[in-house]
Order: sequence, then C-alpha cells, then structure tokens
Amino acid sequence: MARFLGVEIPNNKKLEYGLRYVYGIGPHRAKIIAQESGIDADIRIKNLSEEQLNQLASLITSRSAEGAEDPWLVEGDLRRHITGNLKRLQAIKSNRGLRHQRGLPVRGQRTRTNARTRKGGRKTVGVVRKA
Repeated sequence: MARFLGVEIPNNKKLEYGLRYVYGIGPHRAKIIAQESGIDADIRIKNLSEEQLNQLASLITSRSAEGAEDPWLVEGDLRRHITGNLKRLQAIKSNRGLRHQRGLPVRGQRTRTNARTRKGGRKTVGVVRKA
C-alpha cells in the first residue's frame, strides 16, 4: 500500500480512484488532479514512482494553500473545518446546532417514524405491570 498525504491507498487501484481515498477528494477533484499533474489517470498506484507521488502531493498542498483562489481542504484540515462549523452552530444555539447536539436529523426529516440511523436503536417505553 502506498502512503499518500497520511492515507494508505491500495496498490491495485487506478490513480483516479486511489486519490478518492483521501478525505476531501472526490471524483471531480481526482480527475482535475490527474489532468493537472500530467500523469495518466489509468496508471496503477503501484506503478507510480516516488517522484510522481511527491508531485501529486505538492499539487494538492499548493491548492490547499491559504492564498489559493479556491482552496482545497483535505484530510485533517477539512475535518477540523467541519468540526469548527458544528461547534459554532452549537455555540450560537441555532436549530441546526441543537439538532446535532441531540443526535437528531438536522435537515427537516420526520422523526415520528424512521430516523433510526440518527436516533439509534429503539427504546421501549411502557408500563411495568405488577403481578
């Protein structure tokens, strides 16, 4: 497995699909990175040289720089950014923040039925009968 930006990427994957293992890089960005780097998108990760891996990493980190017109946040920076946004919503006591805090659906979904993914397993509430 190749180690790329702190992520293990399987050797048998093509470049375009292997880049998607990095948090924050999806199909569109992977295609852009492959084109801008000049490396064939159909090459397997195991066939990439160390120099090519460094070239890809530097391309991504240069786009992630603060001065970039449209900065790409990936891995730890993106996770920190998202966590900060959620903490901000919770701190200002917005409805979205409170829903996140309580573990309920955030975007207006019904909760009377369904919502089991967010709410967790069923909790039976009932009357205890005396025998």
